[in-house]
Amino acid sequence: MVTKTFLRIVAVLLAAPGLAAAQSTTPDTPAGRTLQAWLTAFNSGDQAQVENYVKTIDPHQSVNGMAAFRNETGGFDLISSETIDALHVHFEVKEKNSNTHGIGMLAVKDGQPPTVDSFILRAIPPGVTPVNVVLDAAMRQKTIDGVSAALTEFYVDADLAAKMNSAVEAHLKAGDYDKITDGDLFALRLTDDLEAVSHDKHLRVNFNPFKMPPPHAPTPEDEARMHEQMARDNCAFQKVEILPGNIGYIQFNGFMDAGFCGPTVNAAMQFVAHTDALIFDIRENGGGQPDMVTLIASYLFDEPTHIIDIYNRHENTTRQNWTLSYLPGTRYTNKPVYVLTSHQTFSGAEEFAFDLKNQKRATIVGEVTGGGAHPVSGHPAGDYFMIGVPFAKSLDPVTKTNWEGTGVEPDVKVSAADSLTTAEKLAADKIHAEKAAEKASAPVQHAGPQAPATPLPAPARP
Repeated sequence: MVTKTFLRIVAVLLAAPGLAAAQSTTPDTPAGRTLQAWLTAFNSGDQAQVENYVKTIDPHQSVNGMAAFRNETGGFDLISSETIDALHVHFEVKEKNSNTHGIGMLAVKDGQPPTVDSFILRAIPPGVTPVNVVLDAAMRQKTIDGVSAALTEFYVDADLAAKMNSAVEAHLKAGDYDKITDGDLFALRLTDDLEAVSHDKHLRVNFNPFKMPPPHAPTPEDEARMHEQMARDNCAFQKVEILPGNIGYIQFNGFMDAGFCGPTVNAAMQFVAHTDALIFDIRENGGGQPDMVTLIASYLFDEPTHIIDIYNRHENTTRQNWTLSYLPGTRYTNKPVYVLTSHQTFSGAEEFAFDLKNQKRATIVGEVTGGGAHPVSGHPAGDYFMIGVPFAKSLDPVTKTNWEGTGVEPDVKVSAADSLTTAEKLAADKIHAEKAAEKASAPVQHAGPQAPATPLPAPARP
C-alpha cells in the first residue's frame, strides 16, 4: 500500500539546481491568490494562520502535517509562477533549508474565498531539467494506451478495468481531451474519469515534466536516500508519551519500511510497555507498507494471529499476513487499546484499524476512514506519465470483506478533534473498572490464630 493524500501531493525532496530568477508575486487570479495564501500561511510558522488556512481554504490539509513539513523544509521561497487559467497556476519554489527546488500546480474551485481542488508539489530530481511539455493528440493517445495496458494487465478487478478503459476511449472519441495541452491537467482529468467509473481512491495518474526512466529496482543509492529521509522523519513517529492516568500515547503518520524502521517501533512500544492502556493516533496517517502494519500489530498479540489476506489478481495468489512469533521487546497484551481515526486515515492505516477491530483487540474512536483497501504499484504510461494501479485487495480472513469504498466504521463515532479526549476518558474508565474488579475479586485476608487472653490478676486483698 502507498501513502495517499486527497490532494495528490508528491513530496520526495531531492537536491536540485534552480531554474529561474526569483519572483515574489503570484498572478492576480483566484488560483494565484490562493497560492499566495498557502505560501503566507505555510511560511509563517504560526499555528493560528495555518489553522485558518486549513479551515477556510484547504480542509483536506492537516495543521500538524503542514507544521511538520515546514519544520523539515524551513518554508519555501517562490521562484516563479505562471497562469494556466484563472483557476490553475504553475509554480516553482525553493526550500529554505537547502537547495531543493520543487515545481507544482495548484487548482481551485471558484468561490469566496476560492478553495483548493488539487495541489501537486514534486521535487526536481538531481541533474534533471524540466521541459515545457505541450501535449498534442499523439502524446495524449500514447498516454491513454499506456494507462489502458497497465489497467488491463494489473488492475485488481479485470471487468472494472475494461469498463474504465471503455469510458476513457469514449471521452477521447468525443473530443473531451482535445483542448488539454497541459500535462498536470490531463493527469487530473484522466484520474477523475477513471475514478468516476471505479470509485477507487487509490487509482491515479501522475504527470512529470521530464521523461520517466524505464522501470527498475531501487539501486543501493536509491535505498540509501529513502532511508536517510525516513531517519529524518523518525519513521513518521511524531509523539510517544505517557498521558495522565498512566495511559500510553503513540502518534505516527505513516507505515514506513519495516526492515529499516523496526528499531523505532520497538523503542516506542518499550516506552509505553508499563502503561495501563494505550492510544494509537492515526488520524493523519495516510498508509504505507503492509509489513509495517503487521509489525506494529504484532506487539498487541500473545500468539501468532491471522489478521489479513492480500489477493493479487495478476499473480492469482493470496498472501496470508500473520502477526510475528518473535519480537525484540516486550509485547503489549491483555491491556486496553484505542485507535483514533479521521476521514484522512487511509490505506494501510485503515488496515491497522480494520485488523484490530475485527480481532476485537482495540476500540476504534473517531471518524469513518477514507475507504482505500487496494495496494498499489506504479507503471509508466507514455513518456511523461505514471499510473498508480491498485493490483490487489485486502480481505478479512473470516468474513472475506474489506473497507474499500466504505471506510472503517469506528466503535465510538465522534469528530476527529474530540477523539483523543474521548479515548482518554474511555481508557480511564476502563482502568478504574478493571482495578475495582481486581480489588473485589481479591481473597479476603484474615489475621492468624489469636492467642488466648491472659487473665488479669485478682485484685489484692486488704
